[in-house]
Amino acid sequence: MTANDDLVRTPLDAEHERLGATFTDFAGWRMPVRYDSDLAEHHAVRNSAGLFDLSHMGEVEFVGPQAAEALDHALAGKLSAVTVGRAKYSLLCAPDGGVLDDLVVYRLADDRFLVVVNASNAAQDAAELISRAKGFDVDVTDRSAETALIAVQGPRSPDVLRSAEPGVASILESLRYYASEPATIAGIDVLLARTGYTGEDGFELYVADEHAPALWNTLLAAGGQHALHPAGLACRDTLRLEAGMALYGHELTAGTNPFAAGLRRVVALDKEFVGHDTLAALAEDEPARVLAGLTGTGRRAGRAGATVLGADGAPVGVVTSGVLSPTLGVPIALAYIDRGLSEVGTELRVDVRGRSQPYTVSSLPFYQRA
Repeated sequence: MTANDDLVRTPLDAEHERLGATFTDFAGWRMPVRYDSDLAEHHAVRNSAGLFDLSHMGEVEFVGPQAAEALDHALAGKLSAVTVGRAKYSLLCAPDGGVLDDLVVYRLADDRFLVVVNASNAAQDAAELISRAKGFDVDVTDRSAETALIAVQGPRSPDVLRSAEPGVASILESLRYYASEPATIAGIDVLLARTGYTGEDGFELYVADEHAPALWNTLLAAGGQHALHPAGLACRDTLRLEAGMALYGHELTAGTNPFAAGLRRVVALDKEFVGHDTLAALAEDEPARVLAGLTGTGRRAGRAGATVLGADGAPVGVVTSGVLSPTLGVPIALAYIDRGLSEVGTELRVDVRGRSQPYTVSSLPFYQRA
């Protein structure tokens, strides 16, 4: 797409221009959708490493003696149980139990947390979190406008970071999945987290906006010997779908409750939070439709909104995300389907642009790294 002055640009916009990126409007942001080939970028992440600009994500900081208590009240998960240096996936739920957003929370100190929210919901989430923290001894600050986020994802991502900054080698040896630690790379202070959205080993680096271009170029140069590719939003979507990861606005919405989405494990009903009473009641019954994985044959993929059909041709569900898997070479999809048909191995069909195609209920994730 052409440049649009109404879109927000990340601190790395000029770097994407220099690399010849194709841009798209994502949640009001001008974001690189690809640099060259969606497939090449996807395979780079699976086989070597990819470099992503995720600076459109939102960051909200909780600091104060009751930061943990405030987050326990605001979110479905028990954040007070997270130890310093670790992270937790959680949900921001409405009073009626619907999912307002899914997010990741990093505990940086006993009294300090960083909440990372989706770009499409960043402003609303920040306002909601600030509102829910009222009455607690905590300061809540939206840091989104001053924080950039760069991700290095793929099996060679540790090699890229070591080449960029040999001093991080000891951190990488001890840094566990869903953990973070402050680090310095080429003289730039970052929060280095072993998290990601691709199904591969990888890292997310939180950095002040003004240092983002220097960090990006340092990582890009260091990654040359490790087959690092800049990667856009198109391959990020195919990667996360292969890994069976939900995308807000598709698998998760305000009209979706966590139990139908298969996220019962992240809801802590043993503590009070916004939406607790509704979700406690919903937990007593099985949802009528549940999120399931579907694997097809051939080359035609059912996309979001496609109807899932039972053996008799009657509608039994709807696809929320679908793609021809670059790694597996077959169509895959996430779909909400009737619970009685969600057993792995059940044969269904999907209406793909007017043509009924065979699909089978599959276990998730579709792809899992060795």
